[in-house]
Amino acid sequence: MRGGAKVAIVGGVFLVAAGGVGYGAYSVVSGETGGGPDLTSASAPERTGPPGADEVERTTKDFLAAWAKGDARAAGELTNDAAAAQPALSAYRDEAHISEVKLTPGTAAGATVPFTADATVTYKGKSKAFSYASELTVVRGKTSGKALVDWETSVLHPDLRDGETLRAGESSAPPIRAVDRDGTELTKEKYPSLGPVLDALREKYGEQAGGTPGIELAVESSGSASPARTVLTLTRGKPGELPTTLDAQVQAAAETAVKQHSEASVAAVKPSTGEILAIANHRADGFNAAVQGGQAPGSTMKIVTAAMLLEKGLVGADRKVECPQTVLYQGRSFHNLDDFAIPDSTFATSFARSCNTAFIKLIDDTKDDAALPRTAREVFGLGLDNWQTGITTTDGTVPEVTGGEAAAQYIGQGAIKMNALNMASVTATAKAGTFKQPVIVPQSLDGRQLATATRSLSPSVHSQLLGMMRQTATASWGTATEAMAPVGGDKGAKTGSAEVDGQGEANSWFAGFSDDVAAAASVESGGHGGDAAGPLVAAVLRAG
Repeated sequence: MRGGAKVAIVGGVFLVAAGGVGYGAYSVVSGETGGGPDLTSASAPERTGPPGADEVERTTKDFLAAWAKGDARAAGELTNDAAAAQPALSAYRDEAHISEVKLTPGTAAGATVPFTADATVTYKGKSKAFSYASELTVVRGKTSGKALVDWETSVLHPDLRDGETLRAGESSAPPIRAVDRDGTELTKEKYPSLGPVLDALREKYGEQAGGTPGIELAVESSGSASPARTVLTLTRGKPGELPTTLDAQVQAAAETAVKQHSEASVAAVKPSTGEILAIANHRADGFNAAVQGGQAPGSTMKIVTAAMLLEKGLVGADRKVECPQTVLYQGRSFHNLDDFAIPDSTFATSFARSCNTAFIKLIDDTKDDAALPRTAREVFGLGLDNWQTGITTTDGTVPEVTGGEAAAQYIGQGAIKMNALNMASVTATAKAGTFKQPVIVPQSLDGRQLATATRSLSPSVHSQLLGMMRQTATASWGTATEAMAPVGGDKGAKTGSAEVDGQGEANSWFAGFSDDVAAAASVESGGHGGDAAGPLVAAVLRAG
């Protein structure tokens, strides 16, 4: 099929002709028996081991031919999961209304074959060309021994994930023209990370924005509240204008910054208002981890822990604390990065140098394993599952645990789960002294109830916490000083490295502020917070 595949509609069915080295020729002219793909690969003598090049070529040819013909049964039987493949292939034809399908394989890389799809989507008299690239992999059937396509929903289209399907029809919500705080239009093309955000905003606010729906091909998820994702627009409809709190300049900086790493997320907010300025991700799975993810945030959580210890009067920024190399708490050993120790340390210095053991040694003095979760909820607005940002977000998890797990939470490990937006909000609260729930659309748009904190930081605690974060970002021994060097204004920060079981390198976390912008970032397997996540946050702060 290296010469390509020709497809036409004859008598209401697909007509497929394939030629080239290793590909026989055939045609289908009716829905009755006679003609059809060469299925000899399914009845060939059984072989073992990885599929050979000839098997990969034959199986690919037969699968693509059956698919192009619209024969979901035959195509499904050429996969290792016919029960899942057949309905998906049928939906491709019947629900997505895709016809005139031409599938052209490229050069195989081992058992993986890239291919292009050129087709037409037609719905209620509206038609539009539909082209994209995907790939398939041929494997040996575990029980049959036959060469079969390894079925993944993404074979049909690279944007599809498990449980999702393509469907053509009137859009579930009118289109929107989302604009930033200064009226600049925000599009997926210019700001790719905003794709899922704009989809969510359209689903929730499309009608309120005054638009009218069009006709489109979209990715839909069965049994999920996730918004449909438009793949192809047949008729656009009328978009309504939707104001957001985003800042196009900060968003652009965030988009550029996350591309430096394969699995990175960042979020930025205004401490004075809680308005979200930017959300960006660079991930292979397309997940909006910046606002929906949840991982241990490492020592960036010490912002909350320090606030709790200061509130209880157990420490003072200039008071002495112990910072040994290691410390044992209820049978669990904790250590500092590279096992450093700080003789005659103050709490501010231990914070700035991220001394884990100084924090762990203070646990017994609190006499309350629930103290940290309580502070997280009552002061920082975390873990109550009540943020109403305007899109689906998670607001962190700080569960009440005991013993060694409680100790781990002091340094942002254990059962704590945060994302970049959560830690940007924590940083914003530390800067402003009061929690302001993050929002991405004005509250006035729908009158939703925003989350509030029970209490603010006291003036004394607020002043000391800010001073320690400023020292972390400016002192010669501060772990954030190098990363924050390019950032101007009143600035402060906290670094974090979160160890993950079974992962060789720690996740990199960084949280910082500059004047009225607070940001946080995470980079999976990025190592020290100042090395990977730090420059990312600094770039966003400079843009703000």
